[in-house]
Amino acid sequence: MIYFLSDYSQGAHPAVMEALMRTNMEHSDGYGTDRHCEHAASMIKEMIGIQDVQVHMMVGGTPCNITTIAAALRPYESVIALRTGHIYSHETGAIEATGHRVIAMDGVNGKLTPKLIDKALEEHQDEHTALPGMVYISQPTECGSVYSKAELTAISDKCREKSLYLYVDGARLGAALTCDRNDLSLSELAKLCDVFYIGGTKNGALFGEALVIRRPEIDHCFRYMIKRQGGLLARGRLIGVQFEALLEGGENSLYFKTAAHANKMAKIIREELGALGIAFYSNSPTNQVFPVLPTSVVTELKKDFAFHEWAPEKDGMIPIRLVTAWGTEEKDVECLVQAVKKLYRNMK
Repeated sequence: MIYFLSDYSQGAHPAVMEALMRTNMEHSDGYGTDRHCEHAASMIKEMIGIQDVQVHMMVGGTPCNITTIAAALRPYESVIALRTGHIYSHETGAIEATGHRVIAMDGVNGKLTPKLIDKALEEHQDEHTALPGMVYISQPTECGSVYSKAELTAISDKCREKSLYLYVDGARLGAALTCDRNDLSLSELAKLCDVFYIGGTKNGALFGEALVIRRPEIDHCFRYMIKRQGGLLARGRLIGVQFEALLEGGENSLYFKTAAHANKMAKIIREELGALGIAFYSNSPTNQVFPVLPTSVVTELKKDFAFHEWAPEKDGMIPIRLVTAWGTEEKDVECLVQAVKKLYRNMK
């Protein structure tokens, strides 16, 4: 079985594992107060060009989301997101469990827009509704598209105009920053939002995300919130060690190289399938590819390849999601492409 199921179905990149083994016998303080977490945080501050931020090493994306939203919002406040947004569709009501409603909007190619933010605000503006206090977006989006610098700037400006926090989920941030349609640097993204995280789990780490908070009021007693939400890892240094390995070298670091490799593998799939006349469910330039295939083709592919059926069958066609990662090899991509080509030839 060849896996295109997710970008965390394998273990960690060998360089990350080597760093964990090299530091395995060290003694250190717990809960992220060690030198490795401090060093990784300083590396991030240097990369974004902002020193006046707080960096927290978190165990995963959902803990980032629920802890940040719960810390930032008052009890009566809500967060604006897309209906496809991870906090609305893939976190089992975790945000609502903190007491905060997710106001879900229908996006355009997986993206939120200033007009949609205005619409959400118009529908929630008195004491009988959950008052919006934050906007949540993912970069890249759940369907692999990316916000341009102009688009993110417009959202940032709208949030500032309406006194809303802007939170960017960066579970696959490396894929966004290294794709061929990106015009946004990490430092520019950091300046446009109030809080974001750099995802490690989906880009070569065993686990872990680095949450960056720019607004002091969000960071107030934040470690208490991490503990309260069950996310304060005793062996916190394990996350710090991994980010040291991933980020060493800044723009030339492993973090960007692994993401660029995943994007390259996805681009081959996209171009080869596109040349067959196959349509795509989403206009994604990143490591998620969404071809729409005949049901018979999907059935045959599932015998040798692991992937998600992304949406229900319609008119004999099924959109699937193929995800490439740091460990995806070109021979795996070639096997997939040749399998699809063979199935299409047999249909004629």
